[in-house]
Amino acid sequence: MQLPFKFAGGSTATPIDIRARQSRMMEYDQPLVWVVILLMLLGMVMVYSASIALPDSPKFAAYSNTYFLQRQATFILIAAVIGACVFRVPVATLQAGAPYLFIATLLLLVLVLIPGIGIVVNGGRRWLPFGLGQPSEVMKLIMVLYAADYTVRKQEYMHKLTKGFLPMALAVSFVGLLLLLEPDLGAFGVIVCIAMGILFLGGVNAVWFGGIGAMLVTIFVSIIALSKFRRDRFFAYLNPWEEENALNKAYQLTHSLIAFGRGELFGVGLGGSVEKLHYLPEAHTDFLLAVIGEELGLVGVLVVIALFYWIVKRAFDIGRQAIAIDQTFAGLVAKGIGIWIGVQCFINMGVNLGLLPTKGLTLPLMSYGGSGVVINCVGLAILLRIDYENRVLMRGGRV
Repeated sequence: MQLPFKFAGGSTATPIDIRARQSRMMEYDQPLVWVVILLMLLGMVMVYSASIALPDSPKFAAYSNTYFLQRQATFILIAAVIGACVFRVPVATLQAGAPYLFIATLLLLVLVLIPGIGIVVNGGRRWLPFGLGQPSEVMKLIMVLYAADYTVRKQEYMHKLTKGFLPMALAVSFVGLLLLLEPDLGAFGVIVCIAMGILFLGGVNAVWFGGIGAMLVTIFVSIIALSKFRRDRFFAYLNPWEEENALNKAYQLTHSLIAFGRGELFGVGLGGSVEKLHYLPEAHTDFLLAVIGEELGLVGVLVVIALFYWIVKRAFDIGRQAIAIDQTFAGLVAKGIGIWIGVQCFINMGVNLGLLPTKGLTLPLMSYGGSGVVINCVGLAILLRIDYENRVLMRGGRV
């Protein structure tokens, strides 16, 4: 005879029920997990390779050769633990908390701008003390949740300007203003793409969508035109090999291209990069792909691109599946995570390859940095949770 156990709220379950629930929690997208682990481990190896010579410079003289490797391994471990905890949070709970999380993250973006609180690194005030990291990274994920929740709540008004589209546009504009004050144009671009992508998938009026798209292009062009630093960097990007540009604004781009050129098809071998020896700035963060191209060649770069493409495609597949079973919020969140990862990868790779103007934006899951790795893992844990709930609901279960 199986005696029932009593849970909070008065519900009961037999040991058989408990085992069934435990076995269901093991139903997750294992290929997606392994691809994410592979990218993080490959990133850790490449961060070590790209940073091993940094202690030779005065700026990093106090650090050991394994400093960045140890910290990246710690970040990955923390991200895995937090991701495992987030996986257990029901999607309905995330939906209910989305507006409050958005407000809380806005407050963090304000805090980072306050002198004495926000930490300035390389001319940008983007970090909070005590290991709180970059609020802009948190906002990428929160914008996915908030835009999806907003689209679901305002579904009947999405074809109306004042009640549907305009409030979301104002919210994104306020976020953009805070990010531009840091300044962080790259994060602003990613967040705008996330919000616009989810609104488009949610059925926003096509005319207004096109109009706001044209307005955003105008805003980005104006930001570049009115800032001498950004304007000089843009023109240097158009002609990076001109001597003055190559030694100044296009210095990172030219050395990134040299790294890819040296790598050719199969690379010079792991650890054999020359550009990481203080020629290519930020080789372990924004320009990690260039080191991959130099050491692992075109083959290594194509493998990385293929793995990220698989993650983005899988996110859209999970989102399409959720929408098909009337889980609209979950479906939009899954697709929003795909947009986020895809857009950020595209910008980072485009910058490394000289297809886009130089902009500081990390390669998800791979580049050095605690905030990025943790938030990426949290986003992918939510994606796994959506897939898990899809599987349970399609079998007639409850979540």
